[in-house]
Amino acid sequence: MGRLEGKRAIVTGAASGIGRASALLFAREGAAVLAVDRTRDAVEETAAQIAAAGGRSVAMAADAGNEAEVQAYVARAIAEFGGLDVVYANAGISGGMVPLFEQTVEHWQEILRVNLIGPFLALKHAGQHMVKQKSGAIVCTASVAGLRANAGGNPYSASKAGIISLVQTAANSFFGTGVRVNAVCPGLIETGMTKPIFEYARGRGTEANLGQLNPLGRYGEPEEIAAMAAFLASDEASYVNGQAIAVDGGLSSTHPFRRPRP
Repeated sequence: MGRLEGKRAIVTGAASGIGRASALLFAREGAAVLAVDRTRDAVEETAAQIAAAGGRSVAMAADAGNEAEVQAYVARAIAEFGGLDVVYANAGISGGMVPLFEQTVEHWQEILRVNLIGPFLALKHAGQHMVKQKSGAIVCTASVAGLRANAGGNPYSASKAGIISLVQTAANSFFGTGVRVNAVCPGLIETGMTKPIFEYARGRGTEANLGQLNPLGRYGEPEEIAAMAAFLASDEASYVNGQAIAVDGGLSSTHPFRRPRP
């Protein structure tokens, strides 16, 4: 029996990267999965992969930062699966590395809308259902960029720091309800969002240097973040609440340093 056997789950940003890896893993662990993303064709492919592997999944196109669409995807999951036990609010955008003095209010607003308001809306609308049933697990994707500087642009990093605060405050807002809220803080992971970094390094022949600053000396894979998300979503994490757990090869354990040479 899988660790998510019988669970009804939503995964946002499920069209690729961490979201797709998580949706596939949740299904392999026994969950029925509503895969949500703005990119319809790609999220339908995620659901098709789950079905091909013998799992249960429904795809839905929705904007994670739009309240009406969040309400719709929560309602869809409950209607399709008869309830809701897990939400992985993973959808996010990077916004690129725009210099500080060139950043606009609109640029900030869009990143915060998707990356921070989106998880808040998932908490708000899924949480109301979970409180009624007195159980539920909500997981959000934060980032090591929300812990320290130089892992993302200003608005991206601020949005991820906001998620870390959100899971702490929300865990207390759900005090006594049985609903848990946690976050995963990925380090450098190869996804569509980080594709320019990887393409640039490969073009220069410096791919081996990616991830060199963390003690493991490598970058991570989406499946490694999915594994933490699945744990936090499962009953195995029943006493883990209000936490932001770094999955970064040890990067956030250090101060800046000069990498030792062999």
